[in-house]
Amino acid sequence: MNDLFRGQLVRLTSEEPESRSKVQSNWQRDSEFHRLADAAPAEMYSAHKVKEWIEKATEGGFNPSRYFFSIRALEDDKLIGFISLWYDLIHREVWVGIGIGEREYWGRGFGTEAMKLGVRYAFMELGAQRISLGLHEYNPRALKAYEKAGFRLEGRTRGDTLREGKHTDGLWMGILRDEWLAMQKADE
Repeated sequence: MNDLFRGQLVRLTSEEPESRSKVQSNWQRDSEFHRLADAAPAEMYSAHKVKEWIEKATEGGFNPSRYFFSIRALEDDKLIGFISLWYDLIHREVWVGIGIGEREYWGRGFGTEAMKLGVRYAFMELGAQRISLGLHEYNPRALKAYEKAGFRLEGRTRGDTLREGKHTDGLWMGILRDEWLAMQKADE
């Protein structure tokens, strides 16, 4: 059995709120990162504010519907991003969100591999039937990474995001457990 949290390029970790908030507040200062990851207007947050958000999101300890991981590059053990999973226990559906905050790791396969680890965790450990995500049409790099991880385009919300005075579409993707299992068999 392979390490669920380790790939060839990255490993998923749990970070203390203090260290994670310092790094993540730097990512929030990068308006391109913010725009690629979120439809809300770009804002800057202090490390203190990010730490408060992290602590609030994780207070109460174990929660069977929320799983948060940091992403570290194996080559230098640098904290480069995050992946979050929200599990709907009734329908066995997981919604996933991911961000690679360090620009020098963009477009090099780190996000793709982290997503593959998150998908494997959701199907193998959580027993999910389906994993869903949303992204912006203006983020073709993310679309390509999600397709490599096995996601299929399922829908489009026309003109739902305003960026630089222009409305763009939201895209919705998903992968089913049977599709993922078939991919695993094909890779053997």
